[in-house]
Amino acid sequence: MDNMIKIGIQGVKGSFSEEAAESFAHNHGLEHFELIPLVSSAAVMKSLGDESVDYGIIAMENAQGGVVIESVHALARYQCEIIEMFHIMVRQNLLAKRGVFIGDITEIHSHQQAIRQCRDYLADHFWTRPLIEADDTAEAARRLSEGKIPETAAVIGNRSCAELYDLTIVQEDIHDLKHNLTLFLGLRKLPDDPA
Repeated sequence: MDNMIKIGIQGVKGSFSEEAAESFAHNHGLEHFELIPLVSSAAVMKSLGDESVDYGIIAMENAQGGVVIESVHALARYQCEIIEMFHIMVRQNLLAKRGVFIGDITEIHSHQQAIRQCRDYLADHFWTRPLIEADDTAEAARRLSEGKIPETAAVIGNRSCAELYDLTIVQEDIHDLKHNLTLFLGLRKLPDDPA
């Protein structure tokens, strides 16, 4: 018998959503849970609707980057119950493959939100380099580690991405706001109408 609670996350392993999901589980006393990486907000909401996950975690707004548009679109498309709204501190770092230094970096990949959160840093240090949007910060890190993007690319992501994907942190805390908080939503399927 499988009593494991499934929590769907917007992102993949190593994402800020994973960190948020662990915080959510702690806040609700959930001890036996499995995180299901679903990458997008829409996929999280769809999985709640078809009951393939018990709870969902999506990012809603960042203090610097603003509203997460994909989450707004998903909330407009799918119905669910918001059971918690909570913040986590987001620390963005510049990650690269071992042996790649700041001066070697030719392009930077990350989620649109992460790029927005580091706008001033990127403008000061990488104004001539292309900024390439990815569907998830951790997914960009995975692609870099697997050689799916150029060896001289860098990604913006959290510390756990560096450890998980064997990347080095070439610059810590590159986000523009000192208190870089992101609002996450804890969701579940709407209860069936008893009527």
